[in-house]
Amino acid sequence: MTPTRSTVLILLFYLFNQTFANAQKSDHYSEEVKDSVLAQPIDSVLTWLHKHYDHEIGIFLEVAETGIERAEKTKNFELIGDFHTAFADWYGYHGIYSKDSLVKQSKLALKAYKKTENESKVGYAHRALALDYLQSRKIKEAESELFSAIQIFEKLKDEVGLASAYRTLGISYNLTKEPKKAIIYFDKAAPHFIKAEDYNRLSYLYLNYIEAYTQNKEFQKAYDIANKCLRLVKEKVPDEVFVEIRTYMGRGHVSLAAENYEMALADYQKAHELCVIQIGEKRAATYQAEIGQAYLKLKNYPLALENLLAGLAAYDPKQAETFVFLLQDIAECYEAMGDSKNALLFHKKLYEANKNIYEGRIATLESEALAKYESGKKDQAISEQKELLDQKSKTQTIAIASAGILALLLSGLFISFRKNQKAKNEISAKNTENELLLKEIHHRVKNNLELVKSLIALQSAQLEDSATKDAMIASQNRVQSMGIIHQKLYQGTNLGSIEMKDYFLNLGEGILDTYGAEDKVKIECAMENLELDVDTAVPIGLIVNELLTNALKYAFPDGRTGQISIQMSREDDKILRLHIADNGIGQAPNQKVKGTGFGSQLVRLLTQQLNGHMNQNTEKGTIFSFEFNLDQAA
Repeated sequence: MTPTRSTVLILLFYLFNQTFANAQKSDHYSEEVKDSVLAQPIDSVLTWLHKHYDHEIGIFLEVAETGIERAEKTKNFELIGDFHTAFADWYGYHGIYSKDSLVKQSKLALKAYKKTENESKVGYAHRALALDYLQSRKIKEAESELFSAIQIFEKLKDEVGLASAYRTLGISYNLTKEPKKAIIYFDKAAPHFIKAEDYNRLSYLYLNYIEAYTQNKEFQKAYDIANKCLRLVKEKVPDEVFVEIRTYMGRGHVSLAAENYEMALADYQKAHELCVIQIGEKRAATYQAEIGQAYLKLKNYPLALENLLAGLAAYDPKQAETFVFLLQDIAECYEAMGDSKNALLFHKKLYEANKNIYEGRIATLESEALAKYESGKKDQAISEQKELLDQKSKTQTIAIASAGILALLLSGLFISFRKNQKAKNEISAKNTENELLLKEIHHRVKNNLELVKSLIALQSAQLEDSATKDAMIASQNRVQSMGIIHQKLYQGTNLGSIEMKDYFLNLGEGILDTYGAEDKVKIECAMENLELDVDTAVPIGLIVNELLTNALKYAFPDGRTGQISIQMSREDDKILRLHIADNGIGQAPNQKVKGTGFGSQLVRLLTQQLNGHMNQNTEKGTIFSFEFNLDQAA
């Protein structure tokens, strides 16, 4: 199958039975029914919209618009978002209005949800808007929305939401002919669907895999995933008949791309046969286009022509790209059969179809360019329009020439703008993708450190020697101090720095919990918010960890209560001061150091690493003061 037609089909795969949506029954209810619906409570109106989005066209528009007006008066933003979502579902299902209307409703839904505390709905609204952008072929906009959705779903640990977002991101790369990237994100999505046991969505993911492997010319992998999809549908979701149909169709595309035309024909015929059973001969006729193409490759021109003509009759001419390929294939059949008259006829139709596509693109260029350059050039645009109106009063030839020149100028402006915008969007998308990957790295490091901590805990639980056990617990706390840093990195908005006050509080809570001292010792952090880069934060965190641990072990014996304070400040981005004090029993002069001494040695080494020096005072409790010269730190 040709790349353009394959791209069209994958969108249809993804938008859940969209191919057949427009053929659904459209019921038209009376004005009395509309008035009856609007007389109900607002929640009932929303329920009616959800129930009738798939077949009620007649009064849906007025009910939805009136419902939104009523919802806005309630100031309930979640309700407002739900109404806009229902409206968007209706636009997307029927496809009878412009893509702009669909995107507009989804944007309004997202805007409303952002004013609520329902992060889940915000995440799904981002993903829904991404789908709408994909319909409009606005790939970069779709990717941006998906990265936002992924961050939310990761935070919420929403397996299905995360998998759906990854899957949609993969589809965007299928559309941009980047199958290797698509496969990466499909691989991320699959385990989440499996974990959630959502076999329905998993089956649709397998369809996307088929497309990606075919684009990447990994035909055997495409065959294998198609067969896996057929088994999954049979065993887990037997009601998903259209997935089965599309799997046979997708496997046919694989065979066609691999030049196994007999296998392609068999799968196309199987898909058509199953489709006829489900929706009837007339509505299944579009599938004959692929059968015709397989016969064309096999040089069986009469059967190719028969099926291609049937497919052509079933396709909507508005599906311009597919329509053009059918006209081209039919003309090729007539030429091969020696029917020059009909070959010429279809070449003329092909010329007209291409001309209409070209003129439609020119019209789009004009409208979009005018809209994008309206700001700052309004007076110029008015002047140009006035000149055009004046010229239209002259001869028809001059008017046509002027319109042609205007189209060329606007096309040039538009192309220039799009180049700059495309570069900007690509950089933005790449930065977002890199940020997501970096967060994932920090997430994995944190998880690995948690694993190390758990292994140490398991090992220490089997020890009987108290000194060894204390050393193991100290190691646990050191690992934990580093793990918290990576947790803060992937949860925060700045991937290069850590907010230290919040970090110290989290670290203190963890250490108090380790020693069961939450009710005896209070840790205070008397400092302003202060951010440090990762290379500085890690050794600072280890130093604080050691000193807090020592204080809890030795400063408050026999169940004494007390307090530990942490202060940190920075001067001129070069000098960093750290102050840690407790009101415990302190340390007598010449008192022998308790423990192994490893913690004290570690503190000295880390202080040296940060080009700092340390002072200790044990007159009243214990006070440690540090001064680090960050400008010269090793």
